[in-house]
Order: sequence, then structure tokens, then C-alpha cells
Amino acid sequence: MNVKRIGFFFLFFSAMLFALSLTAQSQYSQLQQKLSAGWNTWNTRSVLAYVKLPESLSVNIGLKSNAIMGNRYLQECYLSEKEPRPEQVEAGYHAYDGSYTECTVSWEGSVVKVESAHDGDGLVLLVTPLKTSTINQHIIVEVGMLWNRPGTIQHTGETIQAKCGAKNWTVSATGRSIVDPLPLTTPYLSFRGDETLGVSAGTKRSLDEIKSIVQRQRRAFETSLNQYGNAKETYLIQQSALSWNMIYDPLRNAVIATVSRVWNTFFGGHYVLFDWDSYLSGLMAGFDNKSLAYANVIEVTKTIDHWGIVPNYVSAFGLGSPDRSQPPVGSMVVHELYKKYGDKWLLTETYERLLKWNRWWPKHRDTNGFLCWGTDSIPPDGAANTWQGAAYESGLDNSPMYDGVPFSKQLHQMALADVGLISLYISDCKNLAAISDTLHLTNDAKELRARAAYYTQSLQKLWNKEAGMFLNKRTDTDEWSFRLSPTLFYPLLAGVASKEQATRMVNEHLLNPNEFWGEWVLPSVAFNDSAFKQQDYWRGRIWAPLNFLVYKGLSQYNFPDVMKELVGKSNALLVKNWRATKTVFENYHASGVGRLPNEKPNRSDNFYHWGALLGYIYLVENYKK
Repeated sequence: MNVKRIGFFFLFFSAMLFALSLTAQSQYSQLQQKLSAGWNTWNTRSVLAYVKLPESLSVNIGLKSNAIMGNRYLQECYLSEKEPRPEQVEAGYHAYDGSYTECTVSWEGSVVKVESAHDGDGLVLLVTPLKTSTINQHIIVEVGMLWNRPGTIQHTGETIQAKCGAKNWTVSATGRSIVDPLPLTTPYLSFRGDETLGVSAGTKRSLDEIKSIVQRQRRAFETSLNQYGNAKETYLIQQSALSWNMIYDPLRNAVIATVSRVWNTFFGGHYVLFDWDSYLSGLMAGFDNKSLAYANVIEVTKTIDHWGIVPNYVSAFGLGSPDRSQPPVGSMVVHELYKKYGDKWLLTETYERLLKWNRWWPKHRDTNGFLCWGTDSIPPDGAANTWQGAAYESGLDNSPMYDGVPFSKQLHQMALADVGLISLYISDCKNLAAISDTLHLTNDAKELRARAAYYTQSLQKLWNKEAGMFLNKRTDTDEWSFRLSPTLFYPLLAGVASKEQATRMVNEHLLNPNEFWGEWVLPSVAFNDSAFKQQDYWRGRIWAPLNFLVYKGLSQYNFPDVMKELVGKSNALLVKNWRATKTVFENYHASGVGRLPNEKPNRSDNFYHWGALLGYIYLVENYKK
């Protein structure tokens, strides 16, 4: 009888979980349908491409040069660059829903401001020349269907007619078009580049009407910022970093906020999702945009279905890194979003995948009870089963912490017990256990808390009493590593450090002006480390995710003044660079600028969303609804 009763309850509980899973899938499908609607800068290849979803009708603004030896046609336009590009774009306002956008483009001696605004179900564009080149350029208005979606487009006199499904669209402009035969594969209109131009998709509008609509939508956006009071500039920066990098990917059939558009193009042209980048940007979006937050978190978590892990990176057509993962921050973010919004379906949609990923780490990255960064011998990634691949898994691609540390091709790991990884993993176990409690999964919760306790004991073995710090330690020689990085403060995030340990870590190291404390913080390696002067990526530059994770650790202990200073210094760095150049950098030179004038663009992407984490912690601390 007892066996039958247990079997009944097992079947009942399994059926209930299955029903909850279907509900979660339905909720997410509805969320994406609402998110993937209306006019917005959905096309990753250009911030001047205005696309109507779900139809995929596109109105693209291009610039044509008539100068000798000039770049002939600017069809794709990017905010940032990995290699020098011909155009420079300054970001302006960008409402999440695309109701108003503004950017300024400098190209071939001209400067043009382009604004867009919703006009009911339609769209208007206002193209204003601020500076004209010696030889007049042309403005090109291309109209087409993106991604092989069905529709017909026809050039008719001074308009372009489009039909998508049952709806007809008229695209017209306020100027008189000129003849400019271009080898384009879609209908277009050409106009002089020295005159203000208005474009309408839908109801035909005069220039004055377009200006009025644009101004109305701009004022509405500015009014929405006022609710954030003294924090509104910081909010604007974070919101801009996310909204300008928000795209629609037709392969995933999803809206996502990717790290930056130029990285999408670099990784095959569609999208790229990086592990901790995507999760942390989802948490940022969760400040006020629940739908975008859930989209980022769920889309990156879904990669576990195919890979068994959240890979270092994943892109279209199977491009990814099956050999390695990256910092396990997913459950922390999901748990934070649940605590804010209370949607249990988000937990149901992500839990089993996150648990599978959690179980992967000890099986693949444990050496004698310690977790070490690694990479398995799995093709086709060129970094698989190499030291560099393991460094990529850490997320700190060239950190001096890993200089000289051998990599074992047999164990597929660096020979280094890593404080940062062990701490993040303990945090992952604790957050997943809390989610298990919410979902009434008692056995899972016990399993997760047992793993957290096991690795807590391991982490305490990495406390160096003389140094007053948790330190990485070689697993092959049992030697301590004294290369200091903000990741060594992560035991605070895991809640593992005792009060005494936390006090020593903060007073002797975090606030030490020879190591981490100064006008601009936190350097990715201590000031007194020989690698700091190199300022090469993770060798000394300031990275927002490190500041964020240290902030999260401090929040679990009683250091209110330190938190306030860290938050203030972080925000000041972000705002300083935004005011100077309207940029949000991937990382920041320790002198307080995103990139020095002589540094290569790939040293730090100048519009990379997670740079705004420097402001997110300020918003969390200073803006309360």
C-alpha cells in the first residue's frame, strides 16, 4: 500500500511539474510576442534601420557619398567598433519600445541627426543635416522585407508601396526625390543631403507634422525620466546601453539585448550570447523592464538544452564553445528577479536547466575538492583543451592570476584552486536551493545545500591568515598565489567569510590604496602588481561586473560606508565618460577614461551593455520606488 501511495504521489507530482512547465512556456511565448512588436531598431546590422515587427518591414536610412576616393555608400551603421569604421555614431535617446530614438552620425565630412518616432501604428523619421560635406551627399531611404519574410515592395513615383499580409504601407518623404541609380536590391528613394528630410511609413505627413510628432514623443520620453529624480542621468545611461543593443533575432525568434551589435556581426552576423554578460545585463534590465530581463535570462539559459552548460559563447548555426562554460551567475540573477517580480513561472522555466548546469561543475572542474577553471577536449573550438580556453572560461581572458599556471590536458583544468570560481559556485548552490524551496523540491534543496557546505569547507582552506585574504592556490605544488584580483573578494558574495575575515579583507586589501582603492575603482589586478601598468584588457583595467559582484558581496556584511563609496566611485566613472562621449565602455582604463586616444578599438568596445553595471548599483542604492 505504501509503495502504491508513493508511486501515486510521484506520478501526481510529475504531472503537476509538467503542467507548470507548459504554463511557463506559454507565459514566455506570450512575453516574446508582446516584446517583438512595433517599430524599433531591431536589425542588428544598423542603428538606422527601423523595422516593424512582426511583419519585418524595414525602412533603412543610408548615406551616399559623391566625393572622389570617398566611401561610396553607408548602408550599415554601428555605434561601436572592433576595428576602425568609417562612421562615428553618438547615441541619443532610445525608448525601449522605439517610440522615440535619436542618434547623430558623422561620415565623410558630414554630420546628420536622425530621429524616429511612433505615429500610431506608423513611423516617422526626421533627418537633419548638422554639417554638410564640400561635395553634397545624398540621403537614401531603402524599403524592404528582412529575413526572407513574405511581402511585396514596389517603387511608385515619389512613394514606395509595401504589402505585408493584409496590411498596405506607404513610405513617403517630404522632399522631392532625385535620380541616383544605385546597385541596391530593394526599392529606394534618393534625396539631397543638405536639406532636412521627413519620412513617413503609414499616413503621409508634412515636414511640420513630422517635426511635431517627433517633438511630442521626445518630450514624453524626457518626462518618463523625471521619475528617477537625481538618478535620472544614471538611469538614462543604463537604459541607453540596453535599448541600443536590443535586437530581434529571427533564428531564435526572440528579442534579446546583446553585448553590442558589432560583436553580433563579428560572431557570424546574427547574435552572440555570452554567459555572465547576458545574465548580468538581464539583471540590469530587471530594474524596470521585466520583459527584456526575462528574455535575456531565459534565452541564455535555454542554451543548456543543447550544450549541457551555458557556454562561454553561443551564436547562430551551432557556433559556440561546447568545451567550456563561464562564471555561474545564472541562478543568482533568476533568484533576484523572482524576489522582485514574484513570477514563479520564471523559476519553472529555468530551474531544471540551471540544476543540470550546477551538477556539471563538480564532474568537470573538481581537483581534490577544489574547483578549477578548465576546458574539455571537445571540437571544434580552437581554444578547447588549452590554457587559453581555461582562461576564457574564467571570463578574465588574460588575467595575471593565471600567468605561469600550468594546464593539464588530461584533467582539462588549470592547476589552480580558484577562489572566485568556488565562491560563485557556492552562491549558485545557495540560490538554487532557495529556488528549490519555493518549488517544494525538498530533495534537490538538500543536495544543493550539501554541495554548498562541501565547497565552503574547501574555500576556507584557501584562507591565508598571514595575508588576511582568501588566495588562489596551486593544485600541483600546493603553493599560494599572491596575484590579487577583485575575484578574491567573492567569498563575501558566497557568504562564506567570517566577520573577522571580511573585516580584514576589506580594511587590509579593498581599501588599501596600494592595491584596490583610489579615485577610480576597482582595477582588475592590484595597483602594485607588475601587470597593472600594462592596462591590457583584464590586466589592470576597470570592469563593471567585478565592481558589481564585490558590491553584492559587501551587501551581505555590515560595510555601509564602503558600499556607498564603491557605488559613488563606480557611478562617477560611468557618468564622466557618458558626458564626454556618450559612450558605455566594455571596460575602463584605470586613468578614468574608457579608451585612451592611441588605444585600439578592440581594447574596449565603446557601447557594451554591461559597462552600465557601474550605474546599476548606484540605482539600486539611490532610487527606491
